[in-house]
Amino acid sequence: MDVPGHEKLVRTMVAGASGIDIALLLVAADDGVMPQTVEHLTILSLLGVHHGAAVITKADRADAALLAQREQEVRALLAHHGLAHWPVLSVSAHRGDGLDALRALLAEQAATQPGAPDATEGFRMGLDRVFTLDGIGTVVAGSIAAGTVRVGDMLCLAHAPDAHYRVRSLHSHNRSVQEAHAGQRCAVGLAGLERGKVERGQTLCDPAIALATVRLDVWLQVAPTEDKPLRSGLQVHLHAGTQDTLAAVAVLGQGSIAPGEGALAQIVTRQPVHAWQGERFVLRDASATRTVAGGMVLDAQGLARYRQTPERLAYLASQRESTSQARLAGALAAAPFGVHAAQWLRQQGLTGWPFGPADVPGAVFGKGREWAIDSARLASNEAAVLAMLADFHTRLPEDMGPDLARARRLALPRMPPALWDALLDQMAGAGRIARRSGFIHLPEHGAQLREAERVVAQRALPLLLDGRFDPPWVRDIAGTARLPEGQVRSVLARLARGGEVFQVVRDLYYHPQVVQQLADLARGIEAREGQVLAASFRDATGLGRKRAIQILEFFDRIGFLRRVGDTHLLRPGTPLFPPGSKP
Repeated sequence: MDVPGHEKLVRTMVAGASGIDIALLLVAADDGVMPQTVEHLTILSLLGVHHGAAVITKADRADAALLAQREQEVRALLAHHGLAHWPVLSVSAHRGDGLDALRALLAEQAATQPGAPDATEGFRMGLDRVFTLDGIGTVVAGSIAAGTVRVGDMLCLAHAPDAHYRVRSLHSHNRSVQEAHAGQRCAVGLAGLERGKVERGQTLCDPAIALATVRLDVWLQVAPTEDKPLRSGLQVHLHAGTQDTLAAVAVLGQGSIAPGEGALAQIVTRQPVHAWQGERFVLRDASATRTVAGGMVLDAQGLARYRQTPERLAYLASQRESTSQARLAGALAAAPFGVHAAQWLRQQGLTGWPFGPADVPGAVFGKGREWAIDSARLASNEAAVLAMLADFHTRLPEDMGPDLARARRLALPRMPPALWDALLDQMAGAGRIARRSGFIHLPEHGAQLREAERVVAQRALPLLLDGRFDPPWVRDIAGTARLPEGQVRSVLARLARGGEVFQVVRDLYYHPQVVQQLADLARGIEAREGQVLAASFRDATGLGRKRAIQILEFFDRIGFLRRVGDTHLLRPGTPLFPPGSKP
């Protein structure tokens, strides 16, 4: 492209060149290679545009010697940027020289049709135009970077994923269409989107892949035109699609990057940007006068800490693979606790798995393929859980087992809670652990506890029922039943967690039938007096004032009553202890 006012319009050139398949680099025979020629070719190479051709125009204005010189200059320029395979043609619009060869080249490239769009790629489009039309409302336009959009789809702006807008209409190349796909220019009419809420530089996308970030881990290629290495701390302009923001560069794994070389780096932006794995970008210097580097996003959610550990660098290197299967395998190798499907797919710009479970050797997918983990990592994590439970049962044989949060702290404290839940689902589904009332235990330990509970329950529950409003304490139950006090205490605590008894205060339990009777008494008092006073409840139950207050506070604690000053009121709409129920 010939871009007047070159430096100010490079931003537009970057937005237009992002995602194209083939480029034509034009060099006028009379002017030769100009500074903007070099920068445009640099940008194309950094954006990964590897297919193209150089066209020397105005051949009628140069003799044979000058044309040969221009061709030599262009070939040297292409070789310097790693594009020596591009053909070089000479044409003249006035005389028609070389036009047939140019037409043949374009026809050949046009005949090379891209493959069918991947149905799992989420739609995303950087916006370069925003306007309103009568009868349609707000319309946004840009080049579709990935995925497919259809009339009726629900989309969002990547920075505000909770607000969804229906696609009312689509226009591509001046005609109305029902769907459009990656590589096309497209105007999208959106129902419900106010003009003031959208602007150039934002991204329209499928809500399933919406993300915003200020840290991009990337593969960074320094432009061969630079005269010194790139070092950490460099302030730059980041151009990604239609986005332009100030940022800082941190080189990872080494001190600097030499001109023409590439390395891992992290880009920290001053404001959130929207980018996905594989997204190409260009960096220009802080004054926006020259292109210094470019590359590809490897991880859109870069780490603020531990970003240069050998494990992290190995993971980032694996994300340069061309297939999503290989990238997932690399991610699993570096993820001791596995990866969440939704999070990993979002960063990849995918709405679903583009491959089957068998396509990633050594990977284990959890329930619903909502998470994935390397088989060796899974075995290690399961062994840690089983060892923790065996030790817990040895130390506390009368306890059912640790609750879920405590178990994670004991076994795998660094494992994210969501992945911990997925691991427990996997182990419970395989019968390696058992879960009960928010606790986990080894299956054989549960069988032992159930037998102990059966013995205690057979002896303790009748005593609680017979005691009615004044049941025996734990120590009295243990003495009457001739059972160890500690065993009775732990079993009644487990029965309380399962709702089989109710603990009013420490070591004092009530039978469910008795609690229902007490609740009926409290409900009746409120119906007569409009409130429940401790004195009224004491008289109705025949208990002492202290015990009556303990029971009322228990009802407050579980949400049956609520305390207001010195009175207790029935909590409106409570589902607890409905009238006439029989526990």
